[in-house]
Amino acid sequence: MSMTADIPEYRRPYARTLLDRLREPRRYIQVISGPRQVGKTTLVRQALVDSGLPYVFVSADEPTLRDSAWLSAQWERARIDARRDGRAVLAVDEVHKITGWSETVKRLWDEDASEGLPLHVVLLGSAPVVIGHGLSESLAGRFEVIRIPHWSYGEMADSFGFDLDAYIYFGAYPGAAALISDESRWRAYVLDSLIETAISRDVLLLQRIEKPALLRRLFELGCAYSGQVLSYTKMLGQLQDAGNTVTLAHYLHLLAGAGLLCGLSKHSGDIARKRGSSPKLQVFNTALISAVEGRSFASVRSDGEAWGRRVESVVGAHLVNLAYLGLLEVLWWRDGNDEVDFVVRDGDRRLVAIEVKSGMARPRRSGLDAFLKRFPGSRALIVGGVDGIPLAEFLQAGVVEWLG
Repeated sequence: MSMTADIPEYRRPYARTLLDRLREPRRYIQVISGPRQVGKTTLVRQALVDSGLPYVFVSADEPTLRDSAWLSAQWERARIDARRDGRAVLAVDEVHKITGWSETVKRLWDEDASEGLPLHVVLLGSAPVVIGHGLSESLAGRFEVIRIPHWSYGEMADSFGFDLDAYIYFGAYPGAAALISDESRWRAYVLDSLIETAISRDVLLLQRIEKPALLRRLFELGCAYSGQVLSYTKMLGQLQDAGNTVTLAHYLHLLAGAGLLCGLSKHSGDIARKRGSSPKLQVFNTALISAVEGRSFASVRSDGEAWGRRVESVVGAHLVNLAYLGLLEVLWWRDGNDEVDFVVRDGDRRLVAIEVKSGMARPRRSGLDAFLKRFPGSRALIVGGVDGIPLAEFLQAGVVEWLG
């Protein structure tokens, strides 16, 4: 059975991209990057089978020590296949956990290039910040990145039968989908197997963190305030910490690299003002809010204000995952009392202001008119409500359909 029959429709383009690159005679290191539990390993394994090439698939996420010598040994295994069969693939999962991995990969890759050895290399990692640092430091000009985002509404609906309300509350972790009928068990799985694993193994274990407790509290604060603008000074006050705003901004960057929480910048024509603006906190997956907050689905669904915030966050999560793919940039905008929920800018510098009609009891004043006057040539988009694009339709539409 081909991989296109084994994986959801929305995941297939990523697998096809890898498969096409493995079939090309010219070689680059293929880096598969993305958060935990988005299907990176499954995609790669299926692409390897479909390629018809001999391959070696190994993981550095094992209890025993994985070091540069171990990586070199696996590379030699794959070289034997490449010399015997004319072409082969080496795939290394969780490569960022190998000390000095990028320098070792560079040395071995350059040796193969000198020999003309047709060995394709695929590297997988769940810590994009660490992966990116190793690539830029050692492997410049030798790699291509295939980014895998969190699952979309369409994927969760097609694969697990999620309706819109389930997607808004339970989010987009496929590994947790089978547990939603038992909310306590689902919450424990997300907290322990997903959140704790990502923070402890993809952030704290791989970065020098002076205040790990502060980073954890920042993540919890971000879940509580997802969709809201909060200055770093106010964050420090909420966290009751005597740290500095630079540390907080750095921790937020690391959490974004793990695919958990990011801070959106304010849209401004002035780059310096944009960088110095207060961030709008935004989770990458609404499951994080539900798991950390601990309220039941029924309780949140019956609370108009709480549900409205979830609706805004699910739109934001959709947008930041598209931004992770490099399709657009996501910002926010406010001028006095005028505000729009999100500002999207594509590679052609086109601007789209997005207002989410979330159904909250106390909707704030729309800033769409003010934004259009302030930035001539921009466009406005309303999502939800009786006069906007239906939320389900927006979450399933392609970027070009509403950006172009």
